[in-house]
Amino acid sequence: MVDSLRTHSATRVPFSVEFNPPRDAAGEARLWRTVREFERMHPAFVSMTYGAGGSTKDRTARITGQLAQHTTVLPVAHLTAVGHSIAELRALIGSYADCGIRNVLVLRGDPPGDPLGEWTRHPDGVEYADELVRIVRDLGDFHVGVASFPQGHHRSPDLATDTARLAAKLRAGADYSITQMFFDVEHYLRLRDRLVAHDPIEGAKPIIPELMPITSMRTVQRAVELSGRELPPAVLERLRKAAGDGPEEDRAAVRAAGIEIATEMAQRLIDEGAPCLHFITLNFAKATSEVLTNLGYAVTAAPLSA
Repeated sequence: MVDSLRTHSATRVPFSVEFNPPRDAAGEARLWRTVREFERMHPAFVSMTYGAGGSTKDRTARITGQLAQHTTVLPVAHLTAVGHSIAELRALIGSYADCGIRNVLVLRGDPPGDPLGEWTRHPDGVEYADELVRIVRDLGDFHVGVASFPQGHHRSPDLATDTARLAAKLRAGADYSITQMFFDVEHYLRLRDRLVAHDPIEGAKPIIPELMPITSMRTVQRAVELSGRELPPAVLERLRKAAGDGPEEDRAAVRAAGIEIATEMAQRLIDEGAPCLHFITLNFAKATSEVLTNLGYAVTAAPLSA
């Protein structure tokens, strides 16, 4: 996967996208329309998330396998430790390998029901993501990514502890990290600085920033709540101003402001040397496509979904 970033960076900063396993047949049909739209835009890779407590494990494995077998995109499968024994994790990794998937994003994962609730280790599982990284590495020739947190993970007591945990995951064999979404580029830059100061060798590995183009107040507020963080005051003020004072949110204005904010963030990240731009898509192509167009990317496909 890191090689894919190097190949793309010869002409531009690459981008990648994140999909979610659909809940029903209609959602799956929409996902595949979106996949085909992005396929024409040539992302460096696409990732498929994995529900809390393994709630979407089967769909994640099936659809990621189909991405590998029936499209030209490079799929990255999510793998979480929560709710699984080591034996179950080994079996899932083997099923990915059987589908030709060699890129895995390893996460400790959130507890089912309440992502911000207490995390409980499976009796026969692992406690931390670095242990799972080692398991994946021992099972074959995989490219492994891990999560990083620009503002620190909400369970970490401080940023120093959080930085040490990230370094441990990278030392265990991870090739890169993808950040939790953020809305202040300074948080990403300070994460990068902290990691280099803590461990210069691991700090040289790519840290890929995750962006979510905002299309509605409700969607972004829910996403931020689940992360245990808050929107920066300046971003919240821009969105509230766009939403207006009426009883109904001016969704078109909020969406326009959200695309503008994402474009500004992406451009600064490019200027600051980010190795890739990773977009949360919510299984739609249009918002990400608009940001890429604003940045001067040659988006030849006319997006069909909102």
